[in-house]
Amino acid sequence: MNNDNIKNDNIISLSELKKGEKARIVRVASRGVIRKRITEMGITSGTEVQVKGFAPFGDPMVLGVMGYRLGLRKSEAADIFVEVI
Repeated sequence: MNNDNIKNDNIISLSELKKGEKARIVRVASRGVIRKRITEMGITSGTEVQVKGFAPFGDPMVLGVMGYRLGLRKSEAADIFVEVI
């Protein structure tokens, strides 16, 4: 993954958010089948998400996206960049 285009200090990986934090998707850096699956679930640039919680051992994370809850592995969330709002 190449982070050269991610220069803003306010932009972090989705996997770094804590429970209750809200963010706006800036970039999905995943590739192939994973990228397709993530975008089909509504994780696209400009979409707002909120961390609702985490599974008992911290993975996966539970996100609120467009009125529904989505479980996403932290390894998948690491390739999604967000701006905290």
